Amino acid sequence: MGYMGDYSMCICFPKKFGVTEAGPPVDVKEVFMKYATGGSGMTVEHLRWFLVEVQGDVEASMEDAERIVEEVFKRRHNNVKLSELALSLEDFQFYLFCVDLNPPLLNKVHQDMTAPLSHYFIYTGHNSYLTGNQISSDCSDVPIIKALKRGLRVVELDLWPNSSKDDVLVLHGWTLTTPVELIKCLRSIKEHAFSASPYPVIITFEDHLTPDLQAKVAQMVIQTFGNMLFCPSESDCVKEFPSPEELKYRIVISTKPPKEYLEDKNLSSRGSNSLKDKDSDEDTWGRMSADLTNDDDKSDCDASEHSQCDGDNEACDRLLRPLGAPAYKNLISIPAGKPKGKLREKLKVEKDKVRRLSLSEQKFEKATVCHGTDVVRFTQRNILRIYPKGTRVNSSNYNPLIGWMHGAQMVALNMQGYGKPLWLMHGMFGSNGGCGYVKKPDFLMNVGPNDQVFDAKAKLPVKKILKVKVHMGDGWHLDFKQRYLWSSPEFYTRVGIAGVPADKTMKKTKKRKGNWTPVWDEEFTFQLTVPEIALLRIEVHEHNMSEKDDFAGQTCLPVSELRPGFRAVPLFNRKGEKFTSLRLLLRFEFVQVDI
Repeated sequence: MGYMGDYSMCICFPKKFGVTEAGPPVDVKEVFMKYATGGSGMTVEHLRWFLVEVQGDVEASMEDAERIVEEVFKRRHNNVKLSELALSLEDFQFYLFCVDLNPPLLNKVHQDMTAPLSHYFIYTGHNSYLTGNQISSDCSDVPIIKALKRGLRVVELDLWPNSSKDDVLVLHGWTLTTPVELIKCLRSIKEHAFSASPYPVIITFEDHLTPDLQAKVAQMVIQTFGNMLFCPSESDCVKEFPSPEELKYRIVISTKPPKEYLEDKNLSSRGSNSLKDKDSDEDTWGRMSADLTNDDDKSDCDASEHSQCDGDNEACDRLLRPLGAPAYKNLISIPAGKPKGKLREKLKVEKDKVRRLSLSEQKFEKATVCHGTDVVRFTQRNILRIYPKGTRVNSSNYNPLIGWMHGAQMVALNMQGYGKPLWLMHGMFGSNGGCGYVKKPDFLMNVGPNDQVFDAKAKLPVKKILKVKVHMGDGWHLDFKQRYLWSSPEFYTRVGIAGVPADKTMKKTKKRKGNWTPVWDEEFTFQLTVPEIALLRIEVHEHNMSEKDDFAGQTCLPVSELRPGFRAVPLFNRKGEKFTSLRLLLRFEFVQVDI
């Protein structure tokens, strides 16, 4: 079944169900009467007190309230004589249901952006250039552009020689995917990198190139990005990563240094079976060739903000001299580092060095089962990237929360697909103004006595209680078109929590029949042990007696960023694209629990 409108028209009941505008819910009427002091209108001053006391906007000013009243009257009455204005109950309801005037999240960066990169969850894509499945779809810059416009900050490119070995292509190796030129991808990244966020874009190369082609890549990167490129200096140490603030409007390159590439190639040429243990995004396909495998284990390397590269300065001259592996190596601000040995050895924290490690979802799951606290400890200073297993040929995804609850910064998903894992991804990175960097909660960074860190398996007490009241919804008659109005809709809403296992739950409202503006007025309570990484999941469905219930919108919101009070919550389609009109009116309330 597709969208809600896919259900068949009922011919047994010829009555047409029109669209009737539902009145304000009871709670809205009561709060209006309270703050309008029983009168017929809510003045600017009344509204300000409502913003402070009910909506939790403790810093709301008279100017803020004036702006809201002015906007409501512009939109509803085409009138802006503020001295004469007071909101009627219908005006007040209109304001509460306006997504732009009354959103559930703050639309601005508000977290500290000056900590090292390892302190942040980073919006990360896997095989960012693919338009569809992992085997036979086209490679293109179009999905890269789309992801960057959505706020993606880590773009992955697989680099391969062309047939004549004199140019570099981007494609998924050992598959039937059609290639795209590297230079085209680089130019599109340059054009769109900062369309949604000023914070750094990290390009991860999975490199299958010879040294002369690596040198060609170095030239392409330098000439394309110029002074946008973050160039590390030779004297840089790797004791700590730079911060997102330091790297604003910068492009950062991440891949395995040529020395490690050559070591791996030599091992494979001697018949080593080490490919089985390599953490490459080519987890399945990579074993089909032992000759060219430089995987995407990319560690991060600190670098100085002041080593600016504009194509003409000394830093760029140094990068291009001599050509060959050294020039390519000098581009790498975030080099890969993967110690040899068993999984626990790979997670070893080095005192004077930070790095980035890539693990497939299977290896990461094994690591969390056997070495969960080691993973958390590793991610406090180093960066961990997780990527989908190679058998996900249809570009499906895994649950990203297992990565976040262990501190993994780069939880890479296939952005060209859709489904619940991507909904969770969209929800997480709706945080912090949608800038693509979300500060990890303190509990993942704290170190207690005896080097104790967060244990995701430990049983924790309830820390916070979230109450969600689902008042009403609207917009289906606009976004699903008039042709569906011959049926009598029967909407219900599912509300739940995605987070640590103890917090995971899903509940639903009763069905409301015969109204395209359903009113539920039902409240749900959620007890949260780890509210910092909990996500509020919301789905609306239309009950279908003869078939599977029809999808009618969804959204996912970070609990830690929810604004209390009545909020207008927009809904999205299965692909995460916002509907024009679909929205819910919800009320959020937090109850702190004494521990």
